[in-house]
Formats: sequence, C-alpha cells, structure tokens
Amino acid sequence: MLTEINFDGIIGPSHNYAGLSPGNLAATNNAGKVSHPRAAALQGIAKMRANLALGLRQAAFLPLPRPNRRWLDALATDYARAAPHLRAQALSASAMWAANAATVSPAPDTADGRCHLTVANLVTMPHRSHEWPDTLAQLRLAFADPAFVVHGPVSPPFGDEGAANHMRLAPRHDAPGVEVFVYGVSGGAFPARQHREASEAIARRHGTDPARTLFAQQSAEAIAAGAFHNDVVAVANERVLFAHEQAFADKERLYDELRAAIPEIEIVEVPTARVSLADAVSSYLFNAQLVTLPAGEQALVLPEEAHANTAVWRWLEDHVAGNGPIRRLEVVDVRESMANGGGPACLRLRVVADPATIDPRFLMTPAMLDEIAGVVDAEWPETIDPREIGDPGLIRRIEHARRSLAEALDIVGLLDS
Repeated sequence: MLTEINFDGIIGPSHNYAGLSPGNLAATNNAGKVSHPRAAALQGIAKMRANLALGLRQAAFLPLPRPNRRWLDALATDYARAAPHLRAQALSASAMWAANAATVSPAPDTADGRCHLTVANLVTMPHRSHEWPDTLAQLRLAFADPAFVVHGPVSPPFGDEGAANHMRLAPRHDAPGVEVFVYGVSGGAFPARQHREASEAIARRHGTDPARTLFAQQSAEAIAAGAFHNDVVAVANERVLFAHEQAFADKERLYDELRAAIPEIEIVEVPTARVSLADAVSSYLFNAQLVTLPAGEQALVLPEEAHANTAVWRWLEDHVAGNGPIRRLEVVDVRESMANGGGPACLRLRVVADPATIDPRFLMTPAMLDEIAGVVDAEWPETIDPREIGDPGLIRRIEHARRSLAEALDIVGLLDS
C-alpha cells in the first residue's frame, strides 16, 4: 500500500555555524556562533517522535562522513593542511536537510510505474556540491527494491537542489498527481539555485506525464528576501497548495494550470498585507511540514519561530478558525536547525511508497529513536565553536560518533561510502 513516508536527516555531529550559504539569511547571520550538535540532533529526533505520535510514517538518513576526506583528497590536500574555508566546507553537516537529498516522483506519476529518485547535484554551493556521492550510496541502500529507480545527479553546470524546489499535488498520495518544478533565474543579489534545465532533465528521466508536469519560476522578490529554495515560500500536500502571495513570478498562470489538472485543488495563499516576505522567511511559515493525518485532515508541523511571530500566528489562527483546509497546527522545537537556515520541511524528504519495499533499517520506530538518542547523548559534541574546526581531537570525536551510530543501526556498509 502506497503511503507518504518522511525521511528525516539525522543532524550530524559536525553541525556548526560557518555561514557557508549566501542567500540563506539565517545561516549567514549566525556565522561564527557556537553551535550545539547534541541538542540539534535531539531536537530532530523529538520532531520524528512527534510525527510518529501523529500517526505519520517516519524514516531517517544517517549523517554523511565528515570531514569529507575523499573530497579533500581530490583537491590534493588533507584536513590538517587544508585552507580554513576548505576545512569548513569539508566539515559541513548540511546533508541533515534531507529535502535537498533528491527529487522524488512516486510510482503513480511515472511511465514505468516505479518510484524514481534523482540525487541532487547541489553544485551552486561548494560545501554542498560534494554531498551527492554519499547521499546516492544511502539512497541506493534504502531503495534497493525493484519498486524504485535511483538515478545519479544531473550533470553540471545546471544546478539541482532536489525536493526543496519540487512540489506534488494529487487527490490522494496514491493517485496520479501533478508535479511542479520550481526554478529560479539568476541576476539578483543572491544566486538562483535551481535551474529549469535541471528540472526538465529530471522530469524526462523520471518519465512523468508532460501534460501533468509544470515548471514555475520563483519570484525574484522571494529570492532577494532570502527564499533560497521554493520550500521557504510554498509547500503542497495532496490537493492543497499553501503559498505566499509573492512566491511565484507568474502565479496566475500556475494557479490556472493547477486548477485545470486538479479541479478539486485548494489554493491557500497568504497575502503580503497579512504576512510580509520578511516575516515568512524569518519564521519559516512555509517551511513547515504540510501533512495528511490518518483521519484525513491536513496539519502543519511548524517551528517555534512561526508561533512566536505575531503576524504569522494570527493568520494561522484565522485560517483554522475559518475552516480552511489546514485544520491543525503542531509546533516543534528545531531552533538549532533554524539558526543554520533549515526548518521542519528542510529536514525531511517525502517519499510516497509501500513501506514494505524500503530497507527496514531506515524505517523509524519509537525504540529505534530511543537507540539513536542514546548514541547522540553519548557521542555527539555538546558544542562546536567555528574556531575549533581545526582541532584534531574534535575531528576524531565527530568521526567516531558517526561510526557509533552506523554500528548501532547495523548500517556499517555506509562507513566507507
């Protein structure tokens, strides 16, 4: 039976604030601050527990090997001798944001009736551009069943940031849907990270129906405001599109195309007059998880920052009180991830699939989350000051922590990936 499964990235032991991502205002504004990897990972685990309690299916990806010694070796250096900016890029824990792991087209949308995943190339940012080989190894292990096809990355120079710039709408998760690829156009102060050419290549290789595959341009205003990915200003789930008024360059065309494809669609647009782009980006209102609960109602899993923003929370309360399609608001604490530029939706990759076809080591239960939390408590550094990233003792601890988690979950095959 096909259902939606949220694959969260377990926040790695190298989580730090190096400010490596231009256009991500939270990340750059917090550059140089002391991070708390242990607390960050436990916050992510608590969010997964909360999702399980809501009756959602939950899975997880392991942190990638950090520092990435193979990447440094390809640059003819090692961690001890590398320049400070290369050390920071090699140590980044940004793969925790699993929304950037891949683009996913579920089986009902593809020509061959299999679920297709294309690993994101993330070429726009150096610290993320070396993620894909290890992410691909993990995807091929988790989705080894013939029900899936796992593709390598789109070739550079066309940037692909994965599901963070991809939305799917359908009457139900297990029904044929409409796939929306959102791309940016460069020319502003911040780079556009998703290229239309990459999106078109993914749609072709996944075999999606051209009549039910849409390409929408992200607005320049949204990118300039710090919406480095579409999922900072828009999110979709089943028949509901939840978006800011200024999310898209040509929203009316997109809305008309969606209504023609899915007549029952409900478009929930938040007006700028109620919530500014600045408030939407700082609160990560749209970087919430929009999910369908077992009873059929839709809920938003929101960061605490959305609850703390008066304008945002008033709009949400008015929407729920007015019997809008989003019926429930669930608030979670992911402040460590938020401070580095990623909210609840950044932390997860949505996969519509039969859970029986997925490697069970990746599917979470309360007992597995207890085991992961125990490893985190024992092994993750409590703090990391960016000035300490050259400390050999810290690096040994980070590498040992990841190994301990892989061994605890019996996924040691990824240790040398």
